[in-house]
Amino acid sequence: MAAASPESGIPETGDLTAVVADDHPAVLEAVCAYLERGGVRILGRAADGDQALDLIGRRRPRVALVDLRMPRMGGIAIARKLQASGDTTPVLVYSGYGDRALLMEALDVGVRGFVLKEAPLDDLVRAVSAVAAGGTYVDPVLAGALAAAVGQQAPQLTQRERDVLRLLADGLSNEEIGKQLFISAETVRTHLRKAMDKLGAETRTQAVALALRDRLIA
Repeated sequence: MAAASPESGIPETGDLTAVVADDHPAVLEAVCAYLERGGVRILGRAADGDQALDLIGRRRPRVALVDLRMPRMGGIAIARKLQASGDTTPVLVYSGYGDRALLMEALDVGVRGFVLKEAPLDDLVRAVSAVAAGGTYVDPVLAGALAAAVGQQAPQLTQRERDVLRLLADGLSNEEIGKQLFISAETVRTHLRKAMDKLGAETRTQAVALALRDRLIA
């Protein structure tokens, strides 16, 4: 079994685990089966938000993949409750909706990724892996909806800031980005902060969405 961080309870090794929540049984089973074939160990399946929150607390997955809208409690409410309790399990929202207001609300409570249900299942495995590695994932179709609220002209980012955002979008951690760019993790954080300021982004996920929307990265 993977070792766990004493601060977060999340495994530190490559043991990729997830709790998956969706109120449609066929979707839930299909997603879990595909993730398992992709190397993700499923620690629990939930049919509603209450079950999901309980499983996340007890099983401590690397990622919580949750439907945006479910009975009793949707993905946003789950992320809000985790944040309020100090639980650092990263939340990846799996949604059939591209509603901008809902997505922006999800950003506000710290959701780390967004995948549309109509996306190829390969994208879902990539998204889970990226979020588990400490990165973010924004479905390209949703990038415009996530960024549209800002309504500003594309800012001028330096090449290094674009490099950092591009690698962040690929799911790399600050340390991994630093190794690829031959700079320190602290320098990566500095470039990221500057890029977020220029983009008017409050979170890393929103910064990636804005950069994708404005075609500053691909």
